[in-house]
Amino acid sequence: MTEDTRAAISKVPEVTLMFWIVKILATTLGETGGDALSMSLNLGYAVSTLILFAPFIVLVVLQVRAKRFHSWLYWMVIVGTTLAGTTMADFADRSLGIGYPGGTSVLFALVIASLLVWRFAVGTVSVNNIVTHKAEMFYWLTILFSNTLGTALGDWTSEGTGFAGGIYLFFGLIGVVALLYYFTKINRTLLFWMAFILTRPLGANMGDFLTKPHAQQGLDLSRFAASGVIAAAMVLLLTIWPQKAGLHPGEPIS
Repeated sequence: MTEDTRAAISKVPEVTLMFWIVKILATTLGETGGDALSMSLNLGYAVSTLILFAPFIVLVVLQVRAKRFHSWLYWMVIVGTTLAGTTMADFADRSLGIGYPGGTSVLFALVIASLLVWRFAVGTVSVNNIVTHKAEMFYWLTILFSNTLGTALGDWTSEGTGFAGGIYLFFGLIGVVALLYYFTKINRTLLFWMAFILTRPLGANMGDFLTKPHAQQGLDLSRFAASGVIAAAMVLLLTIWPQKAGLHPGEPIS
């Protein structure tokens, strides 16, 4: 299959700078929105997870059944993974009593297991190969686990760095990945998933920085108001710069 043919039938957007900007906004929205449901409305982590998981499943089914790439649907599924991932991570870390190290370890193992099974079943975990239902299902399962992992990792690191420190830390780590991408020949698929995972704890720290009380070094903004502003920013960006289906730049076709 040629590069042009694969790009034409791809169900995921071209990975550009705008992709990463919208992804960071989506992860931040997942944090503020998930916390609004579980904390501000006091529904708890388990109930909130059940509430958020239902629309996520519906959106994934619609995405997989779609015949071509739909930018709005794709990003709605991404937001669904970040919302559900927030409450799932909080449930694992806090309600199950395994703490941040335990939750992070379990979720990291799930991400690795998902990638390994995907690699065994499909032959590649390249984001340039999301052209079959099987590959797409593994893609979304890995994204759900990675966004859940990112929440736990962000909460864990913020205990030592604070929310602002966590933002600087993960921006720095993403910058390192970007340098590796442009100046080394390290596997592009590996670098993609590293960056994808790191945007989630960045968003978690950004969301907490916006909404946590001043006593916890946050800005104490309303979770609902913050979620609304972030969602509006996403809509604006996707309207002004609509995304198209495409491939990861610089990655060879397999």
